Amino acid sequence: MTSFIKVRRGYTACRFGHMHYRTAGQANPDHAPVVLLHQNPSSSYEYEALIEELGKDRLVYAFDTPGYGMSDAPPAPPGMAGYAEAFSDALDALAESGELTGPVDLYGFHTGTLLCCELAIARPDRVRSVSLTGIPMFDAQVLADKLAYAETFPRPDEDGKVVLELLGNLWNYVVKSRDQQVALEKAVFNFADKARVLDRFTWAYKGVWSYDYERLALVKQPAFLLQPAEDIQAVSLKAAGTMQNCTIRELPELDRDIFDVAPERLANELRNFFDQHGPSDR
Repeated sequence: MTSFIKVRRGYTACRFGHMHYRTAGQANPDHAPVVLLHQNPSSSYEYEALIEELGKDRLVYAFDTPGYGMSDAPPAPPGMAGYAEAFSDALDALAESGELTGPVDLYGFHTGTLLCCELAIARPDRVRSVSLTGIPMFDAQVLADKLAYAETFPRPDEDGKVVLELLGNLWNYVVKSRDQQVALEKAVFNFADKARVLDRFTWAYKGVWSYDYERLALVKQPAFLLQPAEDIQAVSLKAAGTMQNCTIRELPELDRDIFDVAPERLANELRNFFDQHGPSDR
């Protein structure tokens, strides 16, 4: 399996405690740093190949959402705005230490799209552009049904029935149904990354399914939808149409497991968008 030796790991501070991150690259006056926010229930691990690709010419940080990966958990699900406040804390902490200063570009996948939008709304002083893949803006009834499922999902039980069923479903989705270009060993690591937080995997989903999607229109920064032909393609394209200034780039040849299958392609698409906005001091 590929060893991503150029990716470094560390911690910074946020209101919920320690926030874990992966990082690569060096500050470059010609390219703004990029901050990556992941889907639920993954961690920044899913971005390792993309981090390394983007890190070839700019500084990259990928945060673990509070309560996921190796970041400390909040006391209760904080919603998308609450998670974004924690990311805002992390940006300030890294700026104070001199590690990540000035304007940044954002990229988010699935749950990460909403986290990026909320962070962009909250911090126009730090966020200069936003790139997104897979905005989960389902219709109202689907969102209501998904929220009800998340809010009533049973806690782990003594005999393990709840967790074992979750693990079986997760294995089927992540490993058995994977794109066959993804090696089994890598798929198993992807599975393990998602499985580590099954006691609170619904926390971020509660924020996704209760989100006020009209807030997408509050994002004032230039936005970019990089959209493969995945199962939420249609709702994602519809969501992008509600944003003030969103350019759409479809990738019909890609479907799932895009960070394992096409990290170089994705990195180049993101560079092309981010670098339209000039050097990092703009």
